[in-house]
Amino acid sequence: MSRSAHPAGPRHADVFPEGHYSAPPTDLNGLDGKVWARTVERGADGVVRVGGIEVTRLAEEFGTPAYILDESDFRARCRAWAEAFGPDADVFYAGKAFLSRAVVRWLTEEGLNLDVCSGGELTTALDAGMPAERIAFHGNNKSDAEIRRAVETGVGRIVLDSFQEIVRVAHAAQSLGVRQRVQIRVTVGVEAHTHEFIATAHEDQKFGIALAGGQAAEAVRRALSLDGLELIGVHSHIGSQIFDMAGFEVSARRVVQLLAQVRDEHGVELPEIDLGGGLGIAYTPDDDPREPHEIAKALRDIVSRECEAAGLATPRISVEPGRAIVGPTAFTLYEVGTVKPLEGLRTYVSVDGGMSDNIRTALYDAEYTVALVSRASDAGPMLSRVVGKHCESGDIVVKDAFLPEDVAPGDLLAVPATGAYCRSMASNYNHALRPPVVAVGDGQTRVIVRRETEEDLLRLDVG
Repeated sequence: MSRSAHPAGPRHADVFPEGHYSAPPTDLNGLDGKVWARTVERGADGVVRVGGIEVTRLAEEFGTPAYILDESDFRARCRAWAEAFGPDADVFYAGKAFLSRAVVRWLTEEGLNLDVCSGGELTTALDAGMPAERIAFHGNNKSDAEIRRAVETGVGRIVLDSFQEIVRVAHAAQSLGVRQRVQIRVTVGVEAHTHEFIATAHEDQKFGIALAGGQAAEAVRRALSLDGLELIGVHSHIGSQIFDMAGFEVSARRVVQLLAQVRDEHGVELPEIDLGGGLGIAYTPDDDPREPHEIAKALRDIVSRECEAAGLATPRISVEPGRAIVGPTAFTLYEVGTVKPLEGLRTYVSVDGGMSDNIRTALYDAEYTVALVSRASDAGPMLSRVVGKHCESGDIVVKDAFLPEDVAPGDLLAVPATGAYCRSMASNYNHALRPPVVAVGDGQTRVIVRRETEEDLLRLDVG
């Protein structure tokens, strides 16, 4: 089929929800720097490159779909976070965003710590050489085996998420003859998502121990009373994809009030406070994330101000960026299959992946952008929906986007800002094979997580 053999979808946007439409871009070949990894650029031949490597070469060598990760960008973002917070604070990369042995080595070399929330993540971290004392262990339902291994290997901190866990960690530590450093995760009644936060409304969740009703204060009493535990501070996490710092201000105020209560009751000033993660990134050009130095200054100012008002020494601050580091450093590379125009609506552009490699659109109605990357095009804009190949009508990768009218089977599309959670949450739905993660840096490429094979699927099928 020629590139112009199918009728184009609508150019106009009266099918967009009210308030969500922006005019079609005049240049469909442009790449907004906010949403792409730093070394991504379109060459004079129209082919997009990352780290100097053409995406056409990547597709030929590694196949599609594939996650393409800019190693130099990842490392630069690690350094930016470490420098922004400096030696008097701790930056823990949130491994749940994306974790592999190569990533662990990069973190170790760049001086960041690592936050894990499962036995598998802990195994990966230790196997790749992350010093145990630089690991924090999270999770709302850690097993006895996970707790014992964390204590046994000497993780730097365990974040206690329930009253039962306080006892279980203390028991494991005492049985091994050690004192385990711990923090208590408190639910502060603040949930922040992007530009909004809701106060006093989110004690109703599975994470943490609520400040409301004195539960967090009671958790502190119990932790301080147990010989196997060394309580070093409190932890809070208020949401995801946050751009507005107002939620952090409310959260810090409530956490500092708890620290003041602990001092008054026990004569102890806890030395650390972890403000969690959730800092937002640009998924579309409309998103406006803050730089690490801005975030660091804002958080320091908030905590210092609240502690001064409470008559407390300012504790050591920890933060847990995951998405904010790895999210922008990767894009997913797809090949176009079916192109199906629906007259008066939009054109459905099907790619060779979908919800098995990016479930976030189906789960959260997440927004992404997309670009034709294997060539430039002078064609006009076509309202498109990029969809996958799975047996679900909700198998949507990019809900509404403008692609060139001449997009055709065999073209390569790329969806940026897929470094966080896409590979971590990938599945084998319809027995799809999970894509590889290909690191690009200094003109070199290497697979850091290989593509699954049909043999991998059959190896687990023992029936």
